Amino acid sequence: MGSALDVDPTDLDEHEQSFVSLIREHGWFNTRVFDGDPPFSYTTGFYLKGSPEFIVFSLPKDVSHDAFWHLFRRMCEGVERRTGIRDSDVLGNFPAYLFKVADRNHAEYLGWSRWFYGAQHVPTLQIVWPDPQGKFPWEAGFDESFSDSQPDLTETGWANELAD
Repeated sequence: MGSALDVDPTDLDEHEQSFVSLIREHGWFNTRVFDGDPPFSYTTGFYLKGSPEFIVFSLPKDVSHDAFWHLFRRMCEGVERRTGIRDSDVLGNFPAYLFKVADRNHAEYLGWSRWFYGAQHVPTLQIVWPDPQGKFPWEAGFDESFSDSQPDLTETGWANELAD
C-alpha cells in the first residue's frame, strides 16, 4: 500500500510536508473540520497498520482526539473492531457503534486521507454516539434535538447495518 510517506518531501508543499511529518512522528493524524455542518474529525494513518480510519461528528476536539488515541493504542495492542455492535471501548465510559462509511461519502469528508493514500476510497468507520439519555439515532426515544449532530454516512442506514 502506497502513501505520501513514500513521496520525496521536496515534491510536497509546506502543509503536506507538515501533515506527513506528524504521521511519521505519531503514527497518525487528526484532521479537524470546523467549517463542516456539523463539525467533524477524522484520522489518517491507521490504515498503514491495517485498521480502517475513523470519523466522528460534533464531539469537542479534545474528546475526539482522545478517542482516536485510545483506538490507535488499542489497535497497536491487536484489538480489532467490529461494526454494527454496541462497543464501550471506543469513547471511554460511553457506548458507541462503528459503521462502515459508504464510498460515496469519501470525497466529501475524507480529503486528506484520500490525498495521503492516493486513493479515492479509504476504509473508514464512523463512530456514532448516543444522546444524553443513552439512546442512539435509530432507537425509539432518541432526543431529536441531536438529529443533525451526526449524518449517517453508511450505505443503507445505521439501523440496517446493525449486526444480528
